[in-house]
Amino acid sequence: MTISVTDEGEWLLLMYVLPAKHAHARVQAWRRLQRLGAVALKNSAYVLPCSAEAREDFEWIKNDIVGIGGQAMVLTARAPEAATRDEIVATFRSARAEAFDALAGEASKLLERSSRPSTSRTKGSSQRELKQAIRRLRERFEDVARVDFFTTPGRDRVAELLARIEQNTRKGTTMKASTRVTTINRADYRGKTWLTRPRPGVDRMSSAWLIRRFIDADAKFIFGDPSKTRDAIPREAILFDTFEAEFGHHASHCTFETLCARFGIVDEGAQWIGRIVHDLDLKEDTYHEPEAATVGRLVDGLRQMYHDDQALLSQGIATFEALYQSIAADARASSPSARTLNTKSRPGTRSRKGRRSIKS
Repeated sequence: MTISVTDEGEWLLLMYVLPAKHAHARVQAWRRLQRLGAVALKNSAYVLPCSAEAREDFEWIKNDIVGIGGQAMVLTARAPEAATRDEIVATFRSARAEAFDALAGEASKLLERSSRPSTSRTKGSSQRELKQAIRRLRERFEDVARVDFFTTPGRDRVAELLARIEQNTRKGTTMKASTRVTTINRADYRGKTWLTRPRPGVDRMSSAWLIRRFIDADAKFIFGDPSKTRDAIPREAILFDTFEAEFGHHASHCTFETLCARFGIVDEGAQWIGRIVHDLDLKEDTYHEPEAATVGRLVDGLRQMYHDDQALLSQGIATFEALYQSIAADARASSPSARTLNTKSRPGTRSRKGRRSIKS
């Protein structure tokens, strides 16, 4: 997603000073600025292309700095000449080029790995590890691409490498989803704490919604990386959408689909959401649900708006509940024969004669 610049010649500058005793706050502010894609200008200010989104982000950081006793101001500036603007743009491109170069190096290694045949004994575990690595790399690429305001050349190379890796993975996948899955007793999973990776995206948001609606309305969610902080994770926590989690990506299923299969969730509204999540999370075009692009935009917007993981997940759960309620409302308004949310006649799904999208 590219920030919509209000005026091509205008820039937003954030200038701030923090007392030396606030070293942690200084690091935190720097990390937030990195996530926004801001670059340092002459070591005196951070700059972003002028836009409503950028102003909101800078004001948020400014208020935090002032709140702990620092000084900060947000200014609008205009480059006096084309050469100055070109210098600023070059600074942005240089920062993004460095990130894309690092991603390209990792993608090249993954491409080589995805091209190698796996032995039958290690194929299952190696495929899971490969898919996890690809997903993490894809997420990092998208994070950099969102703040690539001036179309850095290295971006296309990484996108091409990722596409080739994902194509190799699809070709090499021979494991089929089992048609006979042992259903888990939902009562055994009530009153539990569920753990997933930080910065939830579409699969984790929707999975948390699914858990709250169909498994445990009082489920608690925490964030962490089991591969790095296993000792700090509560032993009773249930892992989902993390490396080698029981409830994660399996065969051609995303985490949402795995949860549906394991807990026997056959609700048609949930299945419809699952098709949307599948295509968005796995970067596929299998189901062609017309609402998928809009849902993807909403998730991207939430990730931009909320920097706290708990707030982000809470808003994501609310978003998927609203999506679910919209399709349920359409079913109630339909004739009795359509209330089962039949995929051939209900709103929001593909049909042979045409489509009808969710109400705006």
